[in-house]
Amino acid sequence: MGRGKIVIRRIDNSTSRQVTFSKRRNGIFKKAKELAILCDAEVGLVIFSSTGRLYEYASTNMKSVIDRYGRAKEEQQLVANPNSELKFWQREAASLRQQLHNLQENHRQLMGQDLSGLGVKELQNLENQLEMSLRCIRTKKDQLLIDEIHELNRKGSLIQQDNMELYKKVNLIRQENVELYKKLYEKESSSEVNRDSTTPYNFAVVENAIPVHIELNTPPQENDVEQTAPPKLGLQLNP
Repeated sequence: MGRGKIVIRRIDNSTSRQVTFSKRRNGIFKKAKELAILCDAEVGLVIFSSTGRLYEYASTNMKSVIDRYGRAKEEQQLVANPNSELKFWQREAASLRQQLHNLQENHRQLMGQDLSGLGVKELQNLENQLEMSLRCIRTKKDQLLIDEIHELNRKGSLIQQDNMELYKKVNLIRQENVELYKKLYEKESSSEVNRDSTTPYNFAVVENAIPVHIELNTPPQENDVEQTAPPKLGLQLNP
């Protein structure tokens, strides 16, 4: 058989009432957590026991839940009553004007103006704010300078690598030029040797050489010998 239906009424026995409160409280907190997780809902739960003890649960933050609840209630009232909407915006405008006045006054005090109405404690707080601001500014400036230095070092490394690559290319081109010069010289030398071997005589021009005069005398020939008178044949008669 199933459990009988429980009559919902106040439990007279204090011990039973406390036990039931603990069990039901834990159960409702569990249900609230499951609702927030399963349905992606923002849940806020506040419970006060009969002794005045507070028990609360919030899926995000209890203060944010209460603030959201207050804004939602005001919006509902504005929709229901146009006059209350006008009063709401008037209060918002007054609040914004007050905030603007406070910000302007704080700005003047940070600039060293309107300090006559401040006491020692207020001046000390103002000095602490300025010192904290200066530390934050210096920290940010140092970080920017460090980042710029790192960036310049990185660019310098890239430029150095580019210079090394260019230096290697220049050396390679220089070696290629040397090889071309060698090949050209060897080709010219071989062509000169071939040209000299085809001529019968090889004449070399020597600078600052002593001039040598060579006279060629023709050898005596038989035709140049004095011809004797041809012999006369026959008898010669003397008178």
